[in-house]
Amino acid sequence: MSSTSASVTGVAGRYAAALFELAREQDAVEPVARDLQAVAGMLDQSVELGRALKSPVVKSETKAGIARALGDKAGFHDLTGRFLGVLGEQERLDLLAAMVTAFETLLAEHQGRATVEVVSAVPLAPEQAEAVREMAARALGKTVELRTAVDPELLGGLVVRIGSRMIDASVKTKLRHLELAMRGAG
Repeated sequence: MSSTSASVTGVAGRYAAALFELAREQDAVEPVARDLQAVAGMLDQSVELGRALKSPVVKSETKAGIARALGDKAGFHDLTGRFLGVLGEQERLDLLAAMVTAFETLLAEHQGRATVEVVSAVPLAPEQAEAVREMAARALGKTVELRTAVDPELLGGLVVRIGSRMIDASVKTKLRHLELAMRGAG
């Protein structure tokens, strides 16, 4: 297996990395990515399906059969169907959502894309959002997708997340640091 990103960790990350490498070898990264998105959508839409796949009462062979049947019915790529079956047999279907996220991270890195999450106290103006996106793109050397959110408790400033890295330049955090410094000085 070739090297994969350090940003996908844990059991879910290892499974996603293995699937990604196999998909690359078979030139099937895009179809597998679409299949995984479809599986995530199915799990979001059907609470019962999610429960059945996660239930300790349901036997692993049954889970594997359900997972394979989903793949067959949806017309998934053979690799995706086999992967779902292995997850069922290994009692790892409970990690499927995390695996999808990890696979998407690997795909984005492979394509030279990065997702940057920005949380601000008030909605960013379009020109502010574009300036943050451009700055992140220059710093990362990648195409950046910007996801924004609003948290009024920040009071001002920004919290920026790029993968597992976080830059907290919020007024709330600066005030907390000032308070701690003042307590230590007295």
